[in-house]
Amino acid sequence: MEKTLFEKIADGEIPADIVYQDAQCVAFRDIAPVAPQHVLLVPRKPIPSLSGAVGEDAELLGHLMLTAAQIAEHLGLKEQGYRVVANTGSAAGQTVPHLHFHILGGRTLEWPPG
Repeated sequence: MEKTLFEKIADGEIPADIVYQDAQCVAFRDIAPVAPQHVLLVPRKPIPSLSGAVGEDAELLGHLMLTAAQIAEHLGLKEQGYRVVANTGSAAGQTVPHLHFHILGGRTLEWPPG
Protein backbone atom coordinates (compact mmCIF):
# COMPACT_ATOMS: atom_id res chain seq x y z
CA MET A 1 0.00 0.00 0.00
CA GLU A 2 1.31 3.46 -0.90
CA LYS A 3 2.37 5.76 1.92
CA THR A 4 0.24 8.79 2.70
CA LEU A 5 1.65 12.29 2.42
CA PHE A 6 1.91 12.43 6.20
CA GLU A 7 3.79 9.11 6.39
CA LYS A 8 6.28 10.48 3.88
CA ILE A 9 6.73 13.64 5.96
CA ALA A 10 7.13 11.61 9.16
CA ASP A 11 9.73 9.41 7.43
CA GLY A 12 11.67 12.45 6.20
CA GLU A 13 10.94 11.71 2.53
CA ILE A 14 9.16 15.06 2.06
CA PRO A 15 10.51 18.20 3.73
CA ALA A 16 8.38 20.03 6.27
CA ASP A 17 8.81 22.68 8.94
CA ILE A 18 9.01 20.24 11.86
CA VAL A 19 8.21 21.75 15.27
CA TYR A 20 8.26 18.50 17.28
CA GLN A 21 8.95 14.81 16.84
CA ASP A 22 9.37 11.71 18.94
CA ALA A 23 9.13 7.95 18.41
CA GLN A 24 5.33 8.06 18.18
CA CYS A 25 4.47 11.28 16.34
CA VAL A 26 5.58 14.27 14.29
CA ALA A 27 4.28 17.85 14.30
CA PHE A 28 4.86 20.32 11.50
CA ARG A 29 3.53 23.66 10.27
CA ASP A 30 0.57 23.49 7.88
CA ILE A 31 1.42 24.69 4.36
CA ALA A 32 -1.96 26.49 4.13
CA PRO A 33 -2.43 27.95 7.62
CA VAL A 34 -5.82 29.27 8.72
CA ALA A 35 -4.43 30.88 11.89
CA PRO A 36 -1.14 32.55 12.83
CA GLN A 37 -0.15 29.30 14.52
CA HIS A 38 -1.33 26.21 12.61
CA VAL A 39 0.51 22.96 13.27
CA LEU A 40 -0.44 19.43 12.24
CA LEU A 41 0.26 16.62 14.69
CA VAL A 42 0.35 13.15 13.12
CA PRO A 43 1.03 9.73 14.58
CA ARG A 44 3.78 7.75 12.90
CA LYS A 45 1.39 4.79 12.90
CA PRO A 46 -0.82 5.09 9.79
CA ILE A 47 -4.36 5.29 11.21
CA PRO A 48 -6.75 6.48 8.44
CA SER A 49 -8.89 8.70 10.72
CA LEU A 50 -10.13 9.03 14.26
CA SER A 51 -12.97 6.63 13.43
CA GLY A 52 -10.33 4.11 12.29
CA ALA A 53 -8.64 4.04 15.70
CA VAL A 54 -9.08 0.88 17.78
CA GLY A 55 -8.67 -0.03 21.44
CA GLU A 56 -4.97 -0.75 21.07
CA ASP A 57 -4.51 2.88 19.94
CA ALA A 58 -5.73 4.31 23.27
CA GLU A 59 -2.23 4.95 24.64
CA LEU A 60 -1.11 6.56 21.37
CA LEU A 61 -4.20 8.80 21.30
CA GLY A 62 -3.51 9.91 24.87
CA HIS A 63 0.09 10.65 23.94
CA LEU A 64 -1.09 12.75 20.99
CA MET A 65 -3.41 14.84 23.19
CA LEU A 66 -0.72 15.47 25.81
CA THR A 67 1.77 16.29 23.05
CA ALA A 68 -0.71 18.72 21.46
CA ALA A 69 -0.87 20.61 24.77
CA GLN A 70 2.94 20.68 25.03
CA ILE A 71 3.25 21.98 21.46
CA ALA A 72 0.63 24.67 22.10
CA GLU A 73 2.56 25.80 25.16
CA HIS A 74 5.82 25.82 23.17
CA LEU A 75 4.09 27.99 20.53
CA GLY A 76 3.04 30.47 23.22
CA LEU A 77 -0.66 29.63 23.01
CA LYS A 78 -1.30 28.39 26.55
CA GLU A 79 -2.36 31.74 28.04
CA GLN A 80 -4.50 33.01 25.13
CA GLY A 81 -5.97 29.63 24.24
CA TYR A 82 -5.94 27.34 21.25
CA ARG A 83 -8.04 24.75 19.44
CA VAL A 84 -7.23 21.11 18.65
CA VAL A 85 -9.27 19.69 15.75
CA ALA A 86 -9.47 16.27 14.11
CA ASN A 87 -11.43 16.29 10.86
CA THR A 88 -12.85 12.82 10.27
CA GLY A 89 -14.13 11.99 6.79
CA SER A 90 -14.53 14.07 3.65
CA ALA A 91 -17.70 15.86 4.82
CA ALA A 92 -15.70 17.16 7.80
CA GLY A 93 -12.87 18.38 5.56
CA GLN A 94 -10.38 15.53 5.96
CA THR A 95 -8.23 15.50 2.80
CA VAL A 96 -5.40 13.16 3.82
CA PRO A 97 -6.38 9.63 4.92
CA HIS A 98 -4.07 9.68 7.94
CA LEU A 99 -5.21 10.70 11.42
CA HIS A 100 -4.01 14.19 12.25
CA PHE A 101 -4.79 16.95 14.69
CA HIS A 102 -4.74 20.63 13.82
CA ILE A 103 -3.37 22.84 16.59
CA LEU A 104 -4.70 26.34 15.91
CA GLY A 105 -4.12 29.61 17.72
CA GLY A 106 -2.72 33.09 17.66
CA ARG A 107 -6.07 34.78 16.94
CA THR A 108 -9.64 34.65 18.20
CA LEU A 109 -11.31 31.56 16.76
CA GLU A 110 -15.01 31.69 15.80
CA TRP A 111 -17.72 29.30 16.97
CA PRO A 112 -19.24 27.43 15.32
CA PRO A 113 -16.15 26.67 13.23
CA GLY A 114 -18.07 26.47 9.94
